[in-house]
Amino acid sequence: MAGHSKFKNIMHRKGAQDRKRAQLFARLGKEIMISAKMGGGDPDSNARLRLAIQTARGQSMPKDNIERAIQKGAGGGEGTDYDEIRYEGYGPGGIAIVVEVMTDNRNRSAAEIRSIFSKGGGNMGETGSVSFMFDRVGRIQYKPEVGDADAVFEAALEAGAEDVSSSEDGHEIVCAVEDLNDVSAALEESFGEAAETGLIWKPQTLTEVASEDAATSILKLMDNLDDNDDVQNVYANFDIPDEVMERLAE
Repeated sequence: MAGHSKFKNIMHRKGAQDRKRAQLFARLGKEIMISAKMGGGDPDSNARLRLAIQTARGQSMPKDNIERAIQKGAGGGEGTDYDEIRYEGYGPGGIAIVVEVMTDNRNRSAAEIRSIFSKGGGNMGETGSVSFMFDRVGRIQYKPEVGDADAVFEAALEAGAEDVSSSEDGHEIVCAVEDLNDVSAALEESFGEAAETGLIWKPQTLTEVASEDAATSILKLMDNLDDNDDVQNVYANFDIPDEVMERLAE
């Protein structure tokens, strides 16, 4: 999920961490499988698969799980066929949302995502209705302990990155889509495998959400989208100030 907030730091209900971890591994497995199916099971000749494996390792996905996903995708036998679909729409307060889905049933996914938007105070639009407010870019994320902000900044720029931001949560490097493979490889030489590497929808501008009620509604909608089994990623252009998130966390 993407959208500027402390949402990930207030992970809530008992058992939520384990559930989220299992859900994360399932999504990573899907990405590895479809990457292997589309481009073959050799990561040296399949850039998408290589990046998917890097992200899975960065998220501590077990090696056996990774290998099974590769074999299932590249095996050529009967298995689940997944379609990659992008849904777009608006949430409470007019925030723009992009949802990436990987599904074996387009009709089911469309109905479920539309229902989540509707129940969450938003509405699903046509493809292209909000994606023009986002840029498609490559993103590489490292944990904070790999190096200080200056070291990561210098290495990233030398590697060809377009933007670097560092905080207590880690380092985020943004680059052009076509440069992701080269930038990722260069940074790996300096800092090892990244925690996450892939393509994202980055909002061009952010909409501030200062109301606690609106923030609650937006976070609930994002959470419900993120909980859907077919959803791979959710991106939005909201910005909830820290003081509002702190009040919500009380």
